[in-house]
Amino acid sequence: MSERSSGGGAVVRPTARVVVLDPAGRILLLGARLTDPAVPPGDVLFWYTPGGGVEDGESLRAAAVRELTEEIGLVADPSSLEGPVWLRRHVGAFAGVDIDSRETFFVLRDVVHEVDPGGRTELELLGQEPHRWWTAEELAASAEEFAPRELAVVLPEVLHGPWTGPPRIVG
Repeated sequence: MSERSSGGGAVVRPTARVVVLDPAGRILLLGARLTDPAVPPGDVLFWYTPGGGVEDGESLRAAAVRELTEEIGLVADPSSLEGPVWLRRHVGAFAGVDIDSRETFFVLRDVVHEVDPGGRTELELLGQEPHRWWTAEELAASAEEFAPRELAVVLPEVLHGPWTGPPRIVG
């Protein structure tokens, strides 16, 4: 994995994520339940898009489609991804280590797929993460936490694609 220390001591982790949309415009999200591998998973802390760390020598698009295969069992071609649509920086602790995630989001449209977690890593399986397809209206009405935080606000911009502008900074 291509990680290095930032000036603040956090480990910098380039990350590729995918906004997976079905033909009805619903977004596929995974539920994060694990904050430390030494502690059993609890309730869903927040919902997030599939994706993960970029490996050494790997492009963002290649990482995005690899992560789709590993996390949800979906095989996609890197050229089928739109974007990047969003950029996000998030610094947070995982297992006592500060991680400075530099996330690049792409869009994959018109996906009809049953999630298969068979390719998940041991750590991802440990978290027993649920998945759910959400409508924009459900996101807007929900009290759940999402990553990015303003997902309900920025999702409609990509629903009316294809995305042609520069990536938007999201928090």
